[in-house]
Amino acid sequence: MDEDSFPRRVADRLAGITGVHAVSLGGSRALGTHRADSDWDFAIYYRGRFDPQDLRDVGWPGEVSELGAWGGIFDGGAWLRIEERPVDVHFRDLEVIEHEIAEARLGRFRHEPLLFHLAGIPSYLLLAELASNRVLHGELPRPEFPEPLRERACRTWWGFAEMVFEYARANHGPCGRLAQCTALLTQAASQSAHAVLAARGEWITNEKALLSRAGLDGLDAIVARARAEDLGETVRRAYELCSVAVAAARAG
Repeated sequence: MDEDSFPRRVADRLAGITGVHAVSLGGSRALGTHRADSDWDFAIYYRGRFDPQDLRDVGWPGEVSELGAWGGIFDGGAWLRIEERPVDVHFRDLEVIEHEIAEARLGRFRHEPLLFHLAGIPSYLLLAELASNRVLHGELPRPEFPEPLRERACRTWWGFAEMVFEYARANHGPCGRLAQCTALLTQAASQSAHAVLAARGEWITNEKALLSRAGLDGLDAIVARARAEDLGETVRRAYELCSVAVAAARAG
């Protein structure tokens, strides 16, 4: 099977669906960090009418969601099997993309929960995809990280993290609730990592490398050494790790 021509074949078929103006390849395949068994991530950018049934009608085996089924920021998508390869297809509305680009330039963004994401996702994730994906069909903008968004996103994410750290310290630490306390510390560290990357003006599209990208993988050792009888110290060490990283990103 030809790995080089595969994305082009898929993109050409996706581009033929009514309403699709552009197709991109994302994830590890676009960045060149994939493994042999990594899946293939495509995004279709549509304007106006787009019906997921048209993608089902292509005939690839798998599941195709309705529009909006994955939340407000993630418009929906599909998990497919194409030429014996696992393929994800994300739906992206160009009108939404243009709105989020305009909002980001003003330092504004939304945040919502998403399955498998500890910190949830920001609406500027859509811009991060544009900045890192490889366009296979059509034309798409490649936005820089706006200065107003750097300041606002850093402040917002760190505000979330501080509240979560405080809740863990005040409500779970004194009761020795090891699982709940360390879970909140991991969530707060993920929020802190978003703050660090925002302050640096660095895009990120998911949480897989979030802590390491922000220099916060030291949390692994802190959580591994956590004990129910000494959770106050665990919270203190996790907070110090994150607060130092955020302050350095803001200063630098």
